[in-house]
Amino acid sequence: MDILLIATAFIFGLAAQRMRLPPLVGFLIAGFVLQALGQEGGETLAVISNLGVTLLLFSIGLKLRVQTLARPEIWAGASIHASLVIGLFAPVLLAVSVMVGRAAGLDWSTALLLAFGMSFSSTVFAVKSLQENGEMGAMHGRVSIGILIMQDIFAVLFLTFSTGKIPSPWSIAVVAGLLIARPLLGWMLGRSGHGELVTLCGFFLALVVGAAGFEAVGMKADLGALFVGVLVGYHPASKELAKSLTGITDLLLVGFFLQVGLEGGLSWQSLGWAGVMILLLPLKSVGFFLLLTRFRLRARTAWTSALTLSTYSEFGLIVMALGVAKGWIGSEWLVAVAVGLSVSFLIVAPLMRRSERLYDPISGWLKRFETKGRHRDDLPVRENGESIAIFGMGRVGMAAYHELETRYPGQVIGFDRDPKAVELHRQVERNVMLADASDSDFWEKVRLKDDIDLVVLAMPKHSANVHAVETLKRHGFGGVVAVTAKYEEEIRQLRELGVDTAFNLYAQAGSYFANHVFNVFRQQRPDLIRRARESGSDF
Repeated sequence: MDILLIATAFIFGLAAQRMRLPPLVGFLIAGFVLQALGQEGGETLAVISNLGVTLLLFSIGLKLRVQTLARPEIWAGASIHASLVIGLFAPVLLAVSVMVGRAAGLDWSTALLLAFGMSFSSTVFAVKSLQENGEMGAMHGRVSIGILIMQDIFAVLFLTFSTGKIPSPWSIAVVAGLLIARPLLGWMLGRSGHGELVTLCGFFLALVVGAAGFEAVGMKADLGALFVGVLVGYHPASKELAKSLTGITDLLLVGFFLQVGLEGGLSWQSLGWAGVMILLLPLKSVGFFLLLTRFRLRARTAWTSALTLSTYSEFGLIVMALGVAKGWIGSEWLVAVAVGLSVSFLIVAPLMRRSERLYDPISGWLKRFETKGRHRDDLPVRENGESIAIFGMGRVGMAAYHELETRYPGQVIGFDRDPKAVELHRQVERNVMLADASDSDFWEKVRLKDDIDLVVLAMPKHSANVHAVETLKRHGFGGVVAVTAKYEEEIRQLRELGVDTAFNLYAQAGSYFANHVFNVFRQQRPDLIRRARESGSDF
């Protein structure tokens, strides 16, 4: 059976990738196919799935800044949206049950529980999609993750109180102890080096210190992993830790998506109610869009955030499973939510992939919903007329910035998605501002003021660079576009998109290193160079 799970997941994941869909869509379909063949997930798959979700929340914690949750669009947006969904969806579900003449045990309490489960958006789906599209650092990515974490907190509180398991009085001591031990946790991470030990340190922090520590005092294990991730996220080694866990987490999350597809047996009744859930899905998206524009987010940011959050959540399954276990609802509702969740993934995944293309034709109409005023993290105001723009001010981008600034003083401007990184650059007087190269509104605004002659795309995620190139093409950018990449297939894709030059970091780094070694060798041992040339060598 394990062999069948692996083979089916790979085949459908590969097929989805070839169709330019996230592989997770293929994993979901694989789960449905396996369920139709009579397969079951089993305990092993459940353990793998839970480990994947726990590590995912730990990774989110590594990148989370607590002050982000204090912003009105995050805590108020999540709270108001949940209230609106529950207040609207519960009466609709009751009305539908009356119209079809089959209440299926649906009363006000059941309808409210269902609506509460439908109010959540999938953290796993959103994070995976944002990572695959290279948009975790974009503003809509940060807003979406913040709202998702608030929703996760709501879910954890509900599960804690509804199960009757009140956290142990020792929970306060555990939280206080972890806060006090924060320097020690950072010290352990810093002393773990750069190999397999840093990955093992991540497992220790996430699963032992965080998950097991919280679970021992009656709190949710996933919340513990998230909390510990936030505690060590300040450490410089946290970025390396996050990278080391990425591949393992991705592999474990395959189990999660397979399990969703394998959840329960299908019936016409469950399929019908799943259809009702899908019909209600656009209302959930519209709610997010209208709310976020009330908090002075631009239409484009609200649009992409709303798309990211336009799914049902794995927490909805957890809430339904609890309801079944408590005897509050029938098991058919668990299947209905599982199907609705899966179909919402299948619908939203291709929409997210084409979010910019969908936004451009209706951007003028959507901007009518914007609120006056500018969000502090929104589009920059450029005033100096620079002609060279570098996107992605990491190590590669910063090296390009210094080299080009030396050659063309006052003509270079750097852009980055991360507000904290921008602030650090500006503190040392680098001409760096906050922006997203794949943002259609940004390019419309820039081109109104002045023309940029050269764009250097040095963002670490290939998909982010590809999206930026596609946005530049849609807006008719006529300057030179230079892009960095790491693999030959990425170089080929960029050339097919028509970039002027694509730089292979790995291949070119070796070439530059060889030239550097040769220059040093020539200076240190000119006698050997002369002797080699006299003997007919290419030196």
